[in-house]
Amino acid sequence: MLQGHSSVLQALLGTFFTWGLTAAGAALVFVFSSGQRRILDGSLGFAAGVMLAASYWSLLAPAIEMAMSSGGFGSFAFFPVAVGFTLGAAFVYLADLLMPHLGAAEDPPTALALNFTPASLKKSDTEGPRLLFPESELSIRIDKSENGEAYQRKKAVATGLPEGPAAPAPPRGNPVQPSSGSWRRIALLILAITIHNIPEGLAVGVGFGAIGKTASATFESARNLAIGIGIQNFPEGLAVSLPLRGAGFSPWRAFWYGQLSGMVEPLAGVFGAFAVVLAEPLLPYALAFAAGAMVYVVMDDIIPEAQISGNGKLASWASILGFVVMMSLDVGLG
Repeated sequence: MLQGHSSVLQALLGTFFTWGLTAAGAALVFVFSSGQRRILDGSLGFAAGVMLAASYWSLLAPAIEMAMSSGGFGSFAFFPVAVGFTLGAAFVYLADLLMPHLGAAEDPPTALALNFTPASLKKSDTEGPRLLFPESELSIRIDKSENGEAYQRKKAVATGLPEGPAAPAPPRGNPVQPSSGSWRRIALLILAITIHNIPEGLAVGVGFGAIGKTASATFESARNLAIGIGIQNFPEGLAVSLPLRGAGFSPWRAFWYGQLSGMVEPLAGVFGAFAVVLAEPLLPYALAFAAGAMVYVVMDDIIPEAQISGNGKLASWASILGFVVMMSLDVGLG
């Protein structure tokens, strides 16, 4: 991110930075075991706070200012921002709805949402490597509360196999290879995570494309947005690679698929920068669109994912810390 260069080049450099932090997070699979869920949940909570703060100070505030300064909306300057914000959330929602039609029965989570417990890891150590989850239960999510109490729901995936005795554990010392059905579901979940990274790349591109259009659309605000999304991508890379390691993949393969989810961001970032440069009147809509998509991902995926393993309080306070840190970056350095 070098000041004074074209917005497209800035967007490319910014999204390469966010992709690099995705890869850095995925690389932690070489350090952490899949049982260290508190680290992942705290990181996801911190990322949620960062994204919420960035969506306002780096995207919504400039969008509102642009709509007001254009003079074409008058007292209805909120309208393009509200429309763009809603369309951004709807984009991610529709992407979620399309995933089952591609063959994925699970909700596309930010992580693979596997339930790792120390007991299962200890048992795995004594019996040899094995899958840490039944193939019919790949995703564990938090549903809406009933009578004020949250509950967990295990989402079953039809395998087409008759019920019967469990398969014996593989011999100790042999690497575990996921079955073709498990492989397909994992691939589809990685695809879902990749789809969710598109709005983040767009947000960086739109942020750099909007530089100079209003007083609040500065290089510093676009840079801070890229930093915030990079911070969010760091635990996201770990959230992909860590469950894959627990599912039997080698550390290098788990790392490869973990960083792969961030590869789409440079493409989306360049597209976003080109779009706003060529169609300046769309800037308020584009900025609000990126904000809506990011907020929806935080509310629908990141926060629920951080709550499913009993570390909800840790994740909540980490979210507050992340919000304060990103707010300080935007206000103090913007």
